[in-house]
Amino acid sequence: MAFADIEGSFTRFMDIPILYKTNQFFFCEKPVGVASEGEKETDLPVLLEHQLHKPVYPVHRLDQGVGGVMVFALTKQAAAHLSRQVQQHTMEKEYWAVVTGVPEEPQGTFHDFLYRDAVKRKAFVVKKVRRGVKEAVLHYQVEKTVLQQSDVFSLIKIQLVTGRFHQIRVQFAYRHMPLVGDGKYGSRIKAPAPALWCAGLTVKDPQTGETVRIEKQPSQKDFPWKLFFDLSCTAKGEGL
Repeated sequence: MAFADIEGSFTRFMDIPILYKTNQFFFCEKPVGVASEGEKETDLPVLLEHQLHKPVYPVHRLDQGVGGVMVFALTKQAAAHLSRQVQQHTMEKEYWAVVTGVPEEPQGTFHDFLYRDAVKRKAFVVKKVRRGVKEAVLHYQVEKTVLQQSDVFSLIKIQLVTGRFHQIRVQFAYRHMPLVGDGKYGSRIKAPAPALWCAGLTVKDPQTGETVRIEKQPSQKDFPWKLFFDLSCTAKGEGL
């Protein structure tokens, strides 16, 4: 999917919502279509540096088509601390997805092995462990199901145990429940981007050790999220 229409003047003059900030790190809302890494003027770290007038240090990433909560460090020491939380899987990420169909169980765990094809830029579920294959685990819970014309859509809350390339998209598509708008993995429903959003992020404050959790919902104006929510609130979290 191309996101060229989001680049240029739109991103140059776009303020990135800052959800929570200390002198060591901050949470922001990543817009859909903006790259979470990179050095181009339309990439999120550069936009944030222009906005905050200071260096920022990425410690994790979101796919370009995914929006939601991200955390950045403001010092090298905080970046090292937060990066360790990512590596040790102590940084908790909660995602929301809208899929076509309904899981067999209202909550459960998907445990698969994924192979990433670098040429096709896709991942696939495979049965045998071999070179390049990685374990992928997530927990899910069905929040709500709606009928729209002849299609059934489910809002799914997801907790990632592992963070693999396109993991959520692949694991649901493999079970014949592609994310809405995810044509790459078989969705026939049109949407601006795959319906995937990082709705919550929990970290330990690098300076105090206290737990900080920030939540942010997607825009109520956008399909398919508008089918499920009254999203009049902005963000919530400790310290706000």
